[in-house]
Amino acid sequence: MLPDTFFNRPALELAPDLLGKVIRYCHEGVWLSVQIIETEAYMLTDKGSHASLGYTEKRQALFKDGGTIYMYYSRGGDSVNFSAKGPGNAVLIKSGYPYFDALSPESTLSILQANNPDRQGQPRPLHKLCSGQTLLCKSLGLKVPDWDNQDFDGQRFYVEDCGIRPSEIIQARRLGITQGRDEHLPYRFVDADYVKYCTKNPLRRGQVEGQDFWRLTGDQAPVLG
Repeated sequence: MLPDTFFNRPALELAPDLLGKVIRYCHEGVWLSVQIIETEAYMLTDKGSHASLGYTEKRQALFKDGGTIYMYYSRGGDSVNFSAKGPGNAVLIKSGYPYFDALSPESTLSILQANNPDRQGQPRPLHKLCSGQTLLCKSLGLKVPDWDNQDFDGQRFYVEDCGIRPSEIIQARRLGITQGRDEHLPYRFVDADYVKYCTKNPLRRGQVEGQDFWRLTGDQAPVLG
């Protein structure tokens, strides 16, 4: 279980460092696990963030210490964020990929699929189960009323470092930001090995390196925009 100090860092530092970490969620007594492959950073001063609209009771998790869970409804589904260092700063978990090990064996795939069937009620392919912020939460069974403004719980919901380190990170502009609300900021981070399985492939045809996306390797600092 990652300590609170891991989260109590600037959002632009936390967002790429969360790639490769594993979300563990105990759903009806069974541990389900998802590897984080895509994140987005948000800051209080950023017009695209919820916190920029001001403090409210619903947004109080964003103004708490790093590692507080902030959940909200988006596009008819649940989304999960983790607060970062400083009031109003957080990281959105944009997408993930099912993770299997001794705690969450491959048999848990059927539970993820049962939680998140496709529109015809059929099981989604493994790579499409968590390819979006609401799909990820639905597959795990994460719900806004249960976890918004809560702390991590080692018996029910936490994030673990399983030793996975992306060899390369792709940085790009965030998705779905309204025009005029800092939509140009490149605060989206994707594990390069999973670009085909994230919300939208940042390396798709027509994208220009140094203009639409940037490659980060090793300890290279994110582009600030």
